[in-house]
Amino acid sequence: MRTVTSPEQTISEAEIEHAVREGIRRYFDDCRARVPTFIDRHFHYPGAITTNRRALGWDMLRAPINLLWAPIYALACLTKILLPRRTGLIWLHSLADRVPAGFTTRVQHHISQLILVELLNNGQESPLIERYLVEALEAVYDRHNCESIDHQKFSELVHPLIADTLSQYRVTRTAAADITNSIGCTVLGAFAFQKFTPGGIGLGVVLASMVAKTLAARDFILGETIGGWYYSVFPPEPSLATTASVMVAVMAALAAFAALSGVIFDPVQAAIGLHRRRLHKLLDHLQQDVTLSTQNSFRPKDQFVARILDTFDMVRSGFL
Repeated sequence: MRTVTSPEQTISEAEIEHAVREGIRRYFDDCRARVPTFIDRHFHYPGAITTNRRALGWDMLRAPINLLWAPIYALACLTKILLPRRTGLIWLHSLADRVPAGFTTRVQHHISQLILVELLNNGQESPLIERYLVEALEAVYDRHNCESIDHQKFSELVHPLIADTLSQYRVTRTAAADITNSIGCTVLGAFAFQKFTPGGIGLGVVLASMVAKTLAARDFILGETIGGWYYSVFPPEPSLATTASVMVAVMAALAAFAALSGVIFDPVQAAIGLHRRRLHKLLDHLQQDVTLSTQNSFRPKDQFVARILDTFDMVRSGFL
């Protein structure tokens, strides 16, 4: 990080850089120390209920839109990661940069604010990292009897990084809900229908087949009972309209569940350490970016895991 310059030549650049790095290290060490308390307060019961009850309302509509939009955003992120930033591909990177992550739900916004205020700023109104940096640099300047420093440049550097990092963290909420849906569909299919249904599409196909069998048996010429026996041996092929209708109903139900699933799965993720690892990863990448003055490097893999599960679901269901 070389954005600070000395007002007098008596202070070496090495001294300033060491002070900045030390201030950054102390700040993020203190942030990591607050992670366990933060998780206990907001992701374990009863805090998980308070955190996720904000999903009631418009989030019930935002959540399904985010789930449908997630594959497009994941593709844009993958494009930026895999394709080199060459002259001929700058337009593609620019296009991928303009792809939004989706609607910010009330739950996502609430958690982002909690991370910003409680975890990163420890309840302070002003950015806490500036205080650590200013204290470290003032110690150096005091030793050389120099004037006080202007720390506005730190705000210009750090604030965009924090905003982008929190945006990426919000994406993990959508991805976690999608993964939860896939797991829920698999469990439901196994126990309720004795079928392998790795996602909403697979579950919709199974339910559509059951609906088609029920409708065909009801209209069977020899009666519904015999029709049920007959179509158990020779199952009817569901019509496109039946399949589409059932699949839309399943997706709507899953989207509603996704909006509220945090009440159940936030404590589970907290218990097995997923929230702790995710927050530590966020802090590690943010520390690296602030220290090296690089662009945001926090790119959680949750959304790519969710897309792999979706692809497998489509392949298993015969859509790919």
